[in-house]
Amino acid sequence: MSILNFLKGQFIDVIDFLDDSRDTLSYRFPDDDHEIKNGAQLIVRESQVAQFVYLGEFGDCFPPGKHSLTTDNIPLLTSLKSWKYAFNSPFKADVYFVTTRVFTGNKWGTANPIMLRDADFGIVRARAYGQYDFKIVNPPKFLKDVAGTDEHFRLDEFADVMRSRMVSTFSEALAKAKVPVLDVASRYSDLGEALLPILNPIFTEKYGLEMTSFVIENVSVPPEVEAAIDKRSSMGAIGNLNDYVKFQMAEGIAKGGGGVGTMGAELAVGMQVAQSMMNQTGFPPQPQGGGAAPAPAPAPAPAGGGIPDLMTPEQAAQALGVSVEDVMASLNEGALKGKKIGASWRISKKALDEFLAS
Repeated sequence: MSILNFLKGQFIDVIDFLDDSRDTLSYRFPDDDHEIKNGAQLIVRESQVAQFVYLGEFGDCFPPGKHSLTTDNIPLLTSLKSWKYAFNSPFKADVYFVTTRVFTGNKWGTANPIMLRDADFGIVRARAYGQYDFKIVNPPKFLKDVAGTDEHFRLDEFADVMRSRMVSTFSEALAKAKVPVLDVASRYSDLGEALLPILNPIFTEKYGLEMTSFVIENVSVPPEVEAAIDKRSSMGAIGNLNDYVKFQMAEGIAKGGGGVGTMGAELAVGMQVAQSMMNQTGFPPQPQGGGAAPAPAPAPAPAGGGIPDLMTPEQAAQALGVSVEDVMASLNEGALKGKKIGASWRISKKALDEFLAS
């Protein structure tokens, strides 16, 4: 080998990287401790940028295309090396090829529950998982804080490095968004898009990345929160509260709940509904039908109408829209106070008010 060929072999005159793996994020060009020749050709392919690093400091970054490495087009590197009068000799620098295309279908998830502060439930534990797409938008920041000095940084390594950071950033974005837990657990299909404007500034500033898509596939919350979500949905579907109470009472009777305690609970619910109705419309009209036995003459009603100061069980049942048997059951168990005179009961308006307030 001639001395000319030997010297020629010590210099790098073409720098390029052809990636066919589809999972490379960054790749350091292997220089084998050789120097880059003045005027060497740098070839950067589509979806790549070439980042120069000199003694740990970031120099010039080249977009796709063919570039001749001369003093004129590497001003940052020229400044770093303090070439005052241009350079005519070979030089050393690390060259990293960074892939800028979008990497799709990456998984994320919370290994442990994350803590969310909610206005309705206080501190709530939740688990979440989904997918995200990303691309590198700041190569120096990405190389410094994610890839480091790795010669060939791949997607599987990225997933290991970013797993805990993803969860931390998601928790931070969710806290900033102040999304109620009920919405997190029931509307997560829309939540990912809503979080993107909050996630991207964090990822770009910290890691030089941009999320092009962030999908939340599932959020699981404790059973008590799930029950609250179901109740909220049911109440939204109920619409009319009075109709709902009547439905609940009828359903309880259909299930065979005929005990004294059950009747008392149903009577209490009925009384609360009736009290609301009487506050708005006065004493309701007499119900039609009914098979109650003839009752003693009712106490006289006040001149202005409304609830009498003293009522029979039949009047109380009519006012509440329940059966006389339900009223008698509550009287017998003492839940509703009344005065028994011989075989007849009398219930004062005050006793009825106290029962409704209890």
